[in-house]
Amino acid sequence: MDNQHHKHRILLSRIMLAVFVIVSAMTASLLASTDVKASPHQQSKSTPTPLPQPTPTFDVKRLDKPLVVSEVPNQLEAGSLKYWGVCMACHGDRGQGLTEEWKDAFGAEDRNCWQSGCHGADHPPQGFLIPKDKIIPSVAGQGSLARFQNAQELHDYILASMPWWDPGQLTDAEAWEVTAYILHMHKVLPDDFVLSDENASAIMTQYAVQPPENDRPAIIVFAGILSLAAMGMLAQDVRKHLKYKNAQVVVEPARERPNFFHHLHPPSIPALQARFRYTLGAGGLAVFLCFILLVTGILEMFYYIPVAERAAISVQTITALIPFGALIRNLHFWSAQGLIVVMSVHLLRVVLTGAYARHRRLNYLIGLGMLIMILLLDFTGYVLRWDEGIRWALIVGTNLLKTVPWIGNSLYQLAIGGPQPGASTLERFYTWHIFVLTLVTIFLGGWHIFHVRRDGGVAVPAPAQREDSARISRFDLVRREVRIMLISGVILLLISIFFPAPIQRPITQATLDIEDTRAPWFFLWVQQMLKYGDPFLWGVAVPSLALILMAFLPYALPQAKDHEFGKWFPRGNRIAQIVVIVLALTMIILTILSTFQTASP
Repeated sequence: MDNQHHKHRILLSRIMLAVFVIVSAMTASLLASTDVKASPHQQSKSTPTPLPQPTPTFDVKRLDKPLVVSEVPNQLEAGSLKYWGVCMACHGDRGQGLTEEWKDAFGAEDRNCWQSGCHGADHPPQGFLIPKDKIIPSVAGQGSLARFQNAQELHDYILASMPWWDPGQLTDAEAWEVTAYILHMHKVLPDDFVLSDENASAIMTQYAVQPPENDRPAIIVFAGILSLAAMGMLAQDVRKHLKYKNAQVVVEPARERPNFFHHLHPPSIPALQARFRYTLGAGGLAVFLCFILLVTGILEMFYYIPVAERAAISVQTITALIPFGALIRNLHFWSAQGLIVVMSVHLLRVVLTGAYARHRRLNYLIGLGMLIMILLLDFTGYVLRWDEGIRWALIVGTNLLKTVPWIGNSLYQLAIGGPQPGASTLERFYTWHIFVLTLVTIFLGGWHIFHVRRDGGVAVPAPAQREDSARISRFDLVRREVRIMLISGVILLLISIFFPAPIQRPITQATLDIEDTRAPWFFLWVQQMLKYGDPFLWGVAVPSLALILMAFLPYALPQAKDHEFGKWFPRGNRIAQIVVIVLALTMIILTILSTFQTASP
């Protein structure tokens, strides 16, 4: 019993000792905290124990060379390689700039590059300096590239100023590659978009590009449908020809009534003069091309901005970013070029067949006036691009007006809207192109068609003098014209796919260098003659005399006889034929000379 009591006493003693130790510790802690709060001076002298910090880490794989799987790197892949080798050290692997996080990639000894041998004063021959106080901006992410409006400006800056330690090191193609990769990192350029002078001004640096889907398959399908339609019409005409092979006049069934387009043609015309090898289909084809120009021009007006700062950019936007915009612009461009060729051929055909004689002389002059209007329309439309490629037309072409005695300066200011080319020039050319010249051309075209209809269509001999009395109806004539239009439409679509209309970088300098520029192809012969001497003589007087000579052919030279109509090269107007052939060959030779001399170094 006593032994058990003794054990209880020992346990109680231990418990009391533990309580004493705990109370003492709490008292000491309370006194210590009271002393700290009561003595700020002592607190300021104390040295806190530093807390452990996590060791910064950097994924060294970010420094690896970009992996390119293509045997021939595309623009974006080549840009990633060039950026990795030239730009990444300063601007970061993600375009973030020379941030503290990116400096970790250099290692501890190279973090302050200007103090070490890697990018400091003692750098090796292949190295470069990174100044201590120079801010290396980011090139990707929010707020980046704000100083550049579009990809063209960024490219020009990179080409002229980068890399900053050796400006001009990059070629033009390499600058485009780096520009494409930077904009791709900046998330505004898709993978498959290829930058160039022809589209870069339309690519804004602060807005993501949404290029249209590939429209080439749809265009090819459409061209195939037109081809099938043309072949179907051809087969129908062959079957009808066999049916009415011996008929003198092909009469349509009574149920087929003429529509508006049929009424634009005479009820019937001689079959001999309706053949393609005589008419060349030039008249109907010219109307077709005018229709395409009108429709595509209206569509382009929805996006074209006739302001000097935005004109070329809007053209590039139409070409690169608008669904089917490239097709519309290419159709407009190639239709305009084709129209000049077709109308020139039509004019030659009229002269070489003597079809301008007698009561058709006025209509010949109307047609000649239409050709002049088309040339002026093409010239003003050429200037509306407002890119570096129109410098000859803008400077030399308009300055020729100044050489005209007495009224030269007035003509010049009337044409360009001021004492020298500027923003008002673009507005003036837009007005000339859209309203004045277009309306005059439409008026002359309607007047010309009226005269053709009233005069009975093509020029043919009197009924008693014809070798063949067979005739075709206007229904057959319209079908032939439609067939030619379908075939021409297919050719025009294919040309528009594989040969895009030209466009260059916008005009950005007030003083334009015209040494390496050339005139539009239809005025190359004038540009060549300007090399021979006085601008007024060779650039104004000689072309004007050629035009006057063409206008006086029906009045000043002998005409074809009545029985010679409907044939090529009648004897009656042989002198006129020689004059026109000489003029045409001279223009062609001068154009070829100008082309080769401009192309040669």
